[in-house]
Amino acid sequence: MDKISHGIPHGLVQGKVTQKIEWNDQLFSLHVHAPVAPYLAGQFTKLALPVSTELQYQQESNDLERPEYIRRAYSMVNSPSHSLGHQHLEFLIVKDTSGQLSPKLHELKIHDTIFVGKDPSGFMILEEIPPAAKDFWMLATGTAIGPFIAMLETPHMADRFANLILVHAVRTQQDLTYQSRIAQLVHQFQGKLRYVPIISRESITGTLRGRIPTLLLRGELEHATSIAIHQQHSFFYLCGNPAMVRDTSEALKQLGLNKHLRRQAGQFSSENYW
Repeated sequence: MDKISHGIPHGLVQGKVTQKIEWNDQLFSLHVHAPVAPYLAGQFTKLALPVSTELQYQQESNDLERPEYIRRAYSMVNSPSHSLGHQHLEFLIVKDTSGQLSPKLHELKIHDTIFVGKDPSGFMILEEIPPAAKDFWMLATGTAIGPFIAMLETPHMADRFANLILVHAVRTQQDLTYQSRIAQLVHQFQGKLRYVPIISRESITGTLRGRIPTLLLRGELEHATSIAIHQQHSFFYLCGNPAMVRDTSEALKQLGLNKHLRRQAGQFSSENYW
């Protein structure tokens, strides 16, 4: 038995890293195989590693102490219906040098052990979107683009919505991940999917510059996509840093949209992701 798998806490299962992609010095993707329960596109689970891989013996007995684990929630990038099955998971991660877990995740190599939450969860899923919604806006910052890629790779998306709009806001051009994958999706949806990259610290041809809430209020996102925001048929998922989620929620309210609740249908919902 792998010595760091001893005494796995309830709710975690042992997995293995099968692939690692480094986008830049800070951004990377991990592919993991783990015996997790089925999930829905847009959901998340926990990734975990022990604080120390060296098990400590108690001073007065030969019993092994259970190691402490550092855990953090990450959304799956891949659709559960993809060819390798729902137990093959992909995660987009940013290395936070001041964080406890992400630097350790960045050090992992293929075949290394990782621990994964057995039961994915989360309500930012396609099944929660009201049936009346025809224009589906996906607004993301940074690594929060991951769950939207999973949604776009879900079967029958083209039948469910008239228009799909993927907005991805980052600081620099090198933070725009999954460009070839997004280009394939744009081609696959044959005009139904608009992709709008936003860069805040550089002026790059073919991208917008600024913050999502400001661009919404100025009408620049509507202009860039040629799609009007309307209370009757627009629906927004906001996923990203808390400031974006807060300010964009306020912007959408100013545009006449309401927060979506299970007891009362609205036009936008959100998930903090940073």
